[in-house]
Amino acid sequence: MQGQGDDIFESVRNLGTDDMQEMRRYITMQDHLQYTQLAAGTVQCNITHQHLQRQIVELRLDLSSTIADVKFKLSKHAGTTPNFMTLILKQGGTAIAVMDDDSKMLGFYGVQSGMEIHIRDSDPNSKAAGGWLENVNLVKKYMISEEDYEACPNTVRRYKRDKLAEDPDWKPACQMADAKAAPPKQVIPSGPETVEGMTVGDRCEVQPGARRGQVMFVGEVEGLVGGGHWVGVKFDEPVGNNDGCVRGKQIFQCEPKFGGLVRGRNVAVGDFPEVDEFATDSDEEL
Repeated sequence: MQGQGDDIFESVRNLGTDDMQEMRRYITMQDHLQYTQLAAGTVQCNITHQHLQRQIVELRLDLSSTIADVKFKLSKHAGTTPNFMTLILKQGGTAIAVMDDDSKMLGFYGVQSGMEIHIRDSDPNSKAAGGWLENVNLVKKYMISEEDYEACPNTVRRYKRDKLAEDPDWKPACQMADAKAAPPKQVIPSGPETVEGMTVGDRCEVQPGARRGQVMFVGEVEGLVGGGHWVGVKFDEPVGNNDGCVRGKQIFQCEPKFGGLVRGRNVAVGDFPEVDEFATDSDEEL
């Protein structure tokens, strides 16, 4: 680890001027410019409270505001009324002034950006005391008894009970929609009529893709999902998905990727010669 640290130190020490300045800006995040964008006579202070865990970070305050005005503004955030509020100015965690004169302006106490204003709460019935402004578990949840619920006239339970009394088979609309029978699936013909006129050895064209080839098999294939009649085709090009073997059974022979089983509705037999990709129009004319 010592050697690794030495290597890192050496790398940083050898950085150029521009890289060193960029690294310094990244590390410091330009902290020295944090308050340069504030309007004249405005400061940003962190606000803490005697009874609260959270802080109000960098709240903007006007130095010309009176302490009474500042208290009123802070009461909207802290839950302590101004007359029970004492403001203590701190710097680096150390108290440097008690801002107890409501008529004085904030600037009178030398408040600067980055300082902390701590709120001391003397209200015996403070809303902030005991965690009431932060701990939602302290808030009592509304619970209704079974007797009170039954006495209510327009409840879901009463509505359901009345509907079932009228019709024992009644169900909510959402359940009725689920109970509706799904539309019947379209039955795709796959009987012998779909391969009628097709024989082994016929040239064919298969859709989609207008893939040409030769019929190698016509009939049923045991164990194939969907059942019915199929046409086994040996394509002229490797546009298939098998070598004529389906579920471990060799239906016909061909090279891998040259075979395929397709439904008869996708096959047309006839004069479909093998396409010569290198043929030209002049060759065809000859």
